[in-house]
Amino acid sequence: MKTGINQWAFPSEMPAMGMLTLARQIGFETFEICVGDEGPVPLDATEKDVTLLRRHADKLGIQITSVASGMGWKHPLTSPDPKVCALGKEAVERCLHIARWAGADAALVVPGVVTPELPYDAALENALCAVQDLRDTAEQLKVSIAIENVWNRLLLSPVEFRDFIDQCDSPYVGAYFDIGNVVVHGYPEQWIQILGKRIRKIHAKDFRAAVGNLDGFVMLLEGDVDWPAVVAALQRAGYGGPLTAEYASHKLSCEATLRQCHAGLAAILDLARR
Repeated sequence: MKTGINQWAFPSEMPAMGMLTLARQIGFETFEICVGDEGPVPLDATEKDVTLLRRHADKLGIQITSVASGMGWKHPLTSPDPKVCALGKEAVERCLHIARWAGADAALVVPGVVTPELPYDAALENALCAVQDLRDTAEQLKVSIAIENVWNRLLLSPVEFRDFIDQCDSPYVGAYFDIGNVVVHGYPEQWIQILGKRIRKIHAKDFRAAVGNLDGFVMLLEGDVDWPAVVAALQRAGYGGPLTAEYASHKLSCEATLRQCHAGLAAILDLARR
């Protein structure tokens, strides 16, 4: 496993190449691009733009391993509105292409949300149909659709998450497992055991369950995650990819955030070597 960092840990006004350079200086081995309507890597980035970014990463010796996006909140695949769902699928396809150009093998996908107006079963079926429609693109590009477990009131059980992936019936549909996101209602090591080989990427975060809301997210090693158990579960699952820290940049110092994340990941990965 390797130390990775997500783009959101950097100031949004920083150029993407500068982010890669700073990440490598801190010691990170991998990097996750984040795309959206705006920012240093927009959703409409060209192949030329992304290729230049990839070449810069190659020169630095840092690997771009995944592409993340929050577009699934804006254009949810769960939506019963065909126009909204179509926009969501279009955004996923763009992320898959950007990942391919960047040399990454996975694109994070937020599948959508359950709302008072949209029942759970309908949301689940809509998301499943949308991901199944996207399989061919993922398979052609050889980039995995990595569905993330987020606080969207959907896929609330590791068994349901496993079965959802299996129904997609493709080696290019898997899980982007966020460790911190399940602490409020479960145990990350159990999710890892159940998802097993379906895991494509990992977000490393920590959480204090007693807080129970967004304020419960804390720096690595400061929450309730049982990191020895998590590392052991990842090893049993055969996961050898990056542990990508996902944290917002500190308002006073981006470098402080990055150094804390790297130190936490290094300590966690030391557990794997014992």
